[in-house]
Amino acid sequence: MAQQTQQPLIILPEGTSRALGRDAQRNNILAGKVLAETVRTTLGPKGMDKMLVDGIGDIVVTNDGVTILKEMDIEHPAAKMLVEVAKTQEDEVGDGTTTAVIIAGELLKRSEELLDKDIHPTIVALGYRQAAQKAQELLESISLDTSDKETLLKVAMTAMTGKGTEKAREPLAELIVGAVSQVEEDGKVDIEQIKIESKDGAAIEDSELVSGVIIDKERVHPGMPTNIENAKIALVNSAIEVKETEVDAEIRITDPAQMQAFIEQEEAMIKEMVDELVNAGANVLFCQKGIDDLAQHYLAKAGILATRRVKKSDMEKLAKATGAKIVTNIQDLTAEDLGDAGSVAEDKVSGDDMIFVKECKDPKAVTLLLRGSTSHVVDEIERAVEDAIGVVASTVEDGKVVVGGGAPEIAIAKGLKDYAETISGREQLAVMAFADALEVVPRTLAENAGLDSIDSLVDLRAAHEDSIYMGLNVFEGGVADMKEAGVIEPQRVKKQAIQSAAEAAEMILRIDDVIASSSQGDVAAAQGMDGMGGMPPM
Repeated sequence: MAQQTQQPLIILPEGTSRALGRDAQRNNILAGKVLAETVRTTLGPKGMDKMLVDGIGDIVVTNDGVTILKEMDIEHPAAKMLVEVAKTQEDEVGDGTTTAVIIAGELLKRSEELLDKDIHPTIVALGYRQAAQKAQELLESISLDTSDKETLLKVAMTAMTGKGTEKAREPLAELIVGAVSQVEEDGKVDIEQIKIESKDGAAIEDSELVSGVIIDKERVHPGMPTNIENAKIALVNSAIEVKETEVDAEIRITDPAQMQAFIEQEEAMIKEMVDELVNAGANVLFCQKGIDDLAQHYLAKAGILATRRVKKSDMEKLAKATGAKIVTNIQDLTAEDLGDAGSVAEDKVSGDDMIFVKECKDPKAVTLLLRGSTSHVVDEIERAVEDAIGVVASTVEDGKVVVGGGAPEIAIAKGLKDYAETISGREQLAVMAFADALEVVPRTLAENAGLDSIDSLVDLRAAHEDSIYMGLNVFEGGVADMKEAGVIEPQRVKKQAIQSAAEAAEMILRIDDVIASSSQGDVAAAQGMDGMGGMPPM
């Protein structure tokens, strides 16, 4: 009888990599830890900056966590999940991205110690879920209910501390609080209505808040006025020119007189459009599309300041700021459709002509004009201001704040350790690990300030026996009352950071099988053996 040979059973295509069980968990945890370590040194007022150079040599210098993670070419799938944590934090609150990532990394690090003790990943994940829920309750209990202007200024200054705006954070905070307060409606803040224009070539202190909109455009004709007082503004989202027919058409001209009549008719149509603007009382025109050369001439003769190809988002902000209605058909324009502004002027900023729409009555869209000495400085200031706008808006909407300096993390960790003693089973160890993981924030603040992290933690724990507002003063190198020091953060920053970090850690812990297709490129990166793009091997 012939011997039968068993054929290999092929399920996955050639080149597919697979990591199973503890190997998969260990690789994913390692990726998370490395990513957290990368951004950890940027945390706090004494945090360091990162210089990121892309493939074409463009340079970004920043200590903003989400910017660093976005600019890095990260390949590892588990690391990408932590990048999503940072992006979510940025979208929801605007600040706390580094905090969220380092807490997630520390949760993964602590979970590895539990896995080494043969505690099942689902037990760890369950304990983390219980701890995260309890942490939110503890956070609520230590929050302060306040959103007055003084608090908002402190929140803005805290968010900007250590981000290249130190010497001008007070005037910038005033501008930011003024901008948020202006666009706030019924307790809600649409931060999209705060436009940021950045220009180098001046000091940070020269930044200003414009009660209106700045358009990065210039007049379409040099004969137009450069400054209009008591402006009546028309917003038109169709072209000021003779429209082409929607179907192919051919016009046969056999006589020069016909040609002249054709040209005169075109001119009459364009002049009629301009006359519609004049009759409605408009002296300023913002057009979303093109303006014909002949129309430019007639507009200039009528003394109307006009600009073309204005972005749709800017048109919407102009409508919010001036009260104008965006009109599609210029024949339908009436005086009621016009917006009002104290002045509309063309001005040169850092060598570029810009249109300033100022002194609007109760504008619901405003502009922050940020200045700095160089383009890199201005870019970092813009990131800091965007973070500050986000946290001030969160404070206005929620009306809840906490003190900073690592105080909330110490208070929550203390509460979680007490809570852990009420839990039976191995989940208790996961809750304790969660509490220890939260202490990574004050520990990192101390390390980045050149302080002894162990001594700082011990001092903080002792100080919290007397007051939950005691945090780390990194400038003086000791423990201080953060409430008195004015180090204030929105409750939402901590709430979102803890929640998203816990959920990401849980998800990564529950993965015990990583199957990577060869089409993803570097298979080794998916296995977690050769690190992440832009990072040293692990």
